[in-house]
Amino acid sequence: MAHFPVNHPARPIYRVLAGLIGLYILLFGVWGVVQTIGDPLFDRSSTWVLGLRTNLAFSLASVIFGAVLIIGASRRGNLGHYMNLTAGIVFLVTSILMMSVLQTEANFLNFSMSTVLVSMVFGLVLLGTGLYDKVGSDEHAEQERRNRQHPVSEAGTR
Repeated sequence: MAHFPVNHPARPIYRVLAGLIGLYILLFGVWGVVQTIGDPLFDRSSTWVLGLRTNLAFSLASVIFGAVLIIGASRRGNLGHYMNLTAGIVFLVTSILMMSVLQTEANFLNFSMSTVLVSMVFGLVLLGTGLYDKVGSDEHAEQERRNRQHPVSEAGTR
């Protein structure tokens, strides 16, 4: 079973970091929609926004993803934990898949190598924030803390 730290002391910092990534993605998406509003949905033109190449489809997806990340970062429960884990995996998988079709007609999101790298970094950061963003009861957090300090029972050491 996976071990996720509960009530990590740096949790507010991780939530702010996930919120900032969500804000960047939202701004990128909105600006990208403004720049590509008359273009076809999966256009392969050279439209750059905030240092990343985009098209209307990628911009619309970024608006949705950015809003979802901001909502997840603003919640106090485990919703943000699960959203960050999921978003991190989605970003990593998307960046690897888009990198594999970068120089082909299958590059329907109009990625460039800089977009791939930014997606990978965002995916790793969101995955990391999701790993340390779990919330639990005080009793559960105390049990986790005791397990970290004394993981092996003393009865088994004799």
